[in-house]
Amino acid sequence: MLTLERLTEGHAPALLSFEAENRAYFARSVRDRGDEYFLHFADQHAALLAEQAEGICHFHVLLDDDGRVVGRFNLFDVVDGVAELGFRVAEASSGRGVARAGVRQVIALARGGYGLVRLIADAEIRNGASRAVLRATGFVPVGEVERGGQPCVRHVLDLSG
Repeated sequence: MLTLERLTEGHAPALLSFEAENRAYFARSVRDRGDEYFLHFADQHAALLAEQAEGICHFHVLLDDDGRVVGRFNLFDVVDGVAELGFRVAEASSGRGVARAGVRQVIALARGGYGLVRLIADAEIRNGASRAVLRATGFVPVGEVERGGQPCVRHVLDLSG
């Protein structure tokens, strides 16, 4: 059984392992976080928790039965009931519906727990799997944008209905 939890300080070791173990896999479809991310992970984790405490972002980890992180599902840049969604799933969990399940759980939290009315998600053109997850969970493509120098398809989900 998979459990979605709001990010805490206690998740840091498992989250760092998740990112390190899947770094090469993630880099095939999204921009690499870079060595600095791993060198200063503790500081970055603390900064995320501070943003979350301010209500700017809502960070989540998806854990397996052994407490290992198998995915991240984040709502960031929360303003006026709108947030951006970002997610990533471990290579060993890909193709098993884990991303869809995690996105659905975050959508429910966004609507019911955080009172959001719209989500935006940008998926790189080269990341067909993420685009498919977004479409399968109700997001609608609305055009192309550039993020981090990469062409992306922007998707929107209206939560007000």
